[in-house]
Amino acid sequence: MKDLESRNDIAQMVNTFYEKVKADSLISYLFTDVAQVNWEHHLPVMYDFWESIVFGKGNYKGNPMQSHIQLHGKSPLKAEHFSRWLELFQSNLKEHFSGPNTEIASQRAQSIAMMIQLKTSGY
Repeated sequence: MKDLESRNDIAQMVNTFYEKVKADSLISYLFTDVAQVNWEHHLPVMYDFWESIVFGKGNYKGNPMQSHIQLHGKSPLKAEHFSRWLELFQSNLKEHFSGPNTEIASQRAQSIAMMIQLKTSGY
């Protein structure tokens, strides 16, 4: 398997991950019903986010913490939601990629999930 090496790889990672999210019985409603995600807009933002995280690009402009705090205000984000999100993210990475940049994405996803969980739920 190849490593995450380009924006196209990031796009593949993000697209395949969100296909899993949209099909997941535990967390899909948070994206479709609560946040009512506009996927055409959201996916390129996520490409920018993960490209910044993995490759150090500065092309992401946003505040993911604030977005998740607002989402939590609409529907409580619970520990099991974060666990499932991370499980889907990690399994998707392992399914498609392997290497140092993939490991960076994996580690950062774990940190991001933990920080957002702490900031929104306090646990």
